[in-house]
Amino acid sequence: MPGQDDVFQKAMNEGHSAAWDQDWEKAAAAYRRALQQSRDNPKALNSLGLALYQLGKFEEALQIYLQVAKISPEDPIPIEKVSQLSERLGDLKVAVDAAMRAGDLFLNQRDTEKAIENWVRVTNVYPEHAIAHSRLAQVHEKLGHTQQAVIEYLAIASLFQRAGNAEKTHELVEKACQIMPQSMEARQAQALLRTGQLLPKPVRGKGGTGPIRMAQVRQLQPAQKTASGLDPIAEARQKALTQLAELLFEYSDESPAAQERRGLAAIVRGTGQLAMQNAEQTKVVLHLGLAIDAQTKGKDAQAAEELERALEAGFKHPSLYFDLGLLRARTERLESAVRFLQNSVKHVDYSLGTRLLLGDIHFQKRKFKDAALEYLEALKQADSITVPADQSDELRQLYEPMIEMQQHQTDDEIHKRLCENVRNLLVRPDWREQLQRTREQMPKQEGEMPVPLAEVILQAQSSSVLESINIINQLARRGSLRSAMDEAYDAVHHAPTYLPLHTLMGDLLVQDNRPQDAIAKYSVVAHAYSVRGEVAQATKLLRRIIQLAPMDMVARTKLIDQLVARGQIDEAINEYLELADIYYRLAELDMARKTYTTALRVVQQSNASRDWNVHILQRMADIDLQRLNWKQALRVFEQIRTLRPDDDGVRRQLVELNLRLGQQEQATSELQNYLEYLDGSGAADKGVDFLEELLKDHEDQAMLKRALAQQLHRTGNTAEAVAQLDILGDKLMEEGKHREAMEVINQIILMNPPNVGDYRALLAQMQHS
Repeated sequence: MPGQDDVFQKAMNEGHSAAWDQDWEKAAAAYRRALQQSRDNPKALNSLGLALYQLGKFEEALQIYLQVAKISPEDPIPIEKVSQLSERLGDLKVAVDAAMRAGDLFLNQRDTEKAIENWVRVTNVYPEHAIAHSRLAQVHEKLGHTQQAVIEYLAIASLFQRAGNAEKTHELVEKACQIMPQSMEARQAQALLRTGQLLPKPVRGKGGTGPIRMAQVRQLQPAQKTASGLDPIAEARQKALTQLAELLFEYSDESPAAQERRGLAAIVRGTGQLAMQNAEQTKVVLHLGLAIDAQTKGKDAQAAEELERALEAGFKHPSLYFDLGLLRARTERLESAVRFLQNSVKHVDYSLGTRLLLGDIHFQKRKFKDAALEYLEALKQADSITVPADQSDELRQLYEPMIEMQQHQTDDEIHKRLCENVRNLLVRPDWREQLQRTREQMPKQEGEMPVPLAEVILQAQSSSVLESINIINQLARRGSLRSAMDEAYDAVHHAPTYLPLHTLMGDLLVQDNRPQDAIAKYSVVAHAYSVRGEVAQATKLLRRIIQLAPMDMVARTKLIDQLVARGQIDEAINEYLELADIYYRLAELDMARKTYTTALRVVQQSNASRDWNVHILQRMADIDLQRLNWKQALRVFEQIRTLRPDDDGVRRQLVELNLRLGQQEQATSELQNYLEYLDGSGAADKGVDFLEELLKDHEDQAMLKRALAQQLHRTGNTAEAVAQLDILGDKLMEEGKHREAMEVINQIILMNPPNVGDYRALLAQMQHS
């Protein structure tokens, strides 16, 4: 209506006038009046966001800019404001994600200056953000900002070095040198790599300290869930895209000269996430890049095709399966969507979003019963975050009889009503707050477990099964195990698929000292939970089996698979190490090393702590030494040296292994690199001790004696160094090794002792003879 337009414009003009006068309260009120006429007007929302920011109402301003970003997803300005406000509020993850997105959007608009500004903000807050450094390096290089490009490439090299990727580190340093051969930083990086030292870590720039401090203050506040501005499906999509982008960066190889990955990937060759030929890896990188590009432009069908091509080339990851399932669901390819989503439902990051998507798909296909079961599973998972952590598992189990009851429900109208109610509760940006509000409205039960939210939706009870469990527990506490088991069998007859009841039967078998029967029961139930996608419950039961039978390899292997599927990588690695240790104690060294290799692969392809690398590599090297596989041990120790250059035990092993393999030149190079590293670290005296220890086991090695003399000379003990060389020279003469003896005499001359003339005369005499 024209009248509405006039009111809107008048309110906007009043707001602008007040803003010009710095009267932000009046401006905010005017902009709110304008929004009453046009609720989703981006200009009015942006103006209100600015006014609220000036008033110090940062949280409210953030919500406004999030709304603008949703309305205008291709506009970088509100997303940039989201980043700035999140940084101000100490929510660094949101700040970083928004700044990365804003930088990409500004670049799409060819505003490289603003793109660089946003990516620099990311590196200020999170100096080890590899993707931001990569964006900056590429843009600076294209713009001819060679010095800045060099700095960014060296930052990425440092991150790859600490991740254990030696080859990529060398490639990036060489690229920096090619861009700017005269760069002191690039040449220093080359020197550090030659001596086995770590490159400097990327440092936080100016302006990065404030947000970090704000984040620390934020952590002191009472923990509470806040709306992310995304519903669970959108949250999972965002996580998937971020993960795919990180994986794309990790596996992209921009150097045409690089033919294959070395370093840690060489040790676990054929087992990595991209265990494929170079041509296949190139395809994966190409298709992932095209998929992400298409998806950011809203071309869902094209993005899905590219993801399927990456999958066909051998790339398998939960993030890909979820994203591909979501895209196929959007393009009405429902059967394909279900197939892909079944591979992401177990992963903790994608489980809730996957359940909701599967529910949507079944509902569209009019499979209302299947849809209702998926929605209930989703509600069970979401509801568990509304109670204290120690009550989460128990609350999830209370859902089982309700799910059991729903499976036997034949009325489609009841299924449809359940689907609609759960979807309205969960598929919304403020779903966490809505769940919390719903729970707060439910009657409190002092000292008892919280009631599942599903009871409000189902308006039904499954009290018979719960009552049976209560009777079973009472009988067990009285020691009447046989009566308790009889009651359990009777309950199972009425609820055969209620898994907590079967678990309780396993517990009764343990109490009755029947561990093998209990293990058999737990195994079946764990498998059933795994098939349902209930990885947490399957994991708990597998842990019980291992407690009962620590040598049960099958159970431990299944546990590891469940932990990896759930994304609990550190726990999975711990289990790998336990399994490898069992093989080791059984003297099955091949299986032990294979297990360590698999654990190393998991570390490489996940976000696990990189400290695991050294720990696992050390154990692999020990096995190689025991098997007298010196060449393989040498390769492993070389990787450990890259990750931990100050470890003198590793350095000693490298020298000794090269000597055992008859590789005198490599042994000398390793030794010199370590001694240079010690000199550069101001620990030259430690080099003397290191060489003396080596000589205890290798007294016949002239190379070591000459190195010891040189190190003594460096530390000011020239007289002792000359004495050592005199003895060595005499021995070489006795053995008829005149050329080697002349080299020793020349080394003494270079030390310039007081009687250097005598040595010169001796050298001249030997040369003439």
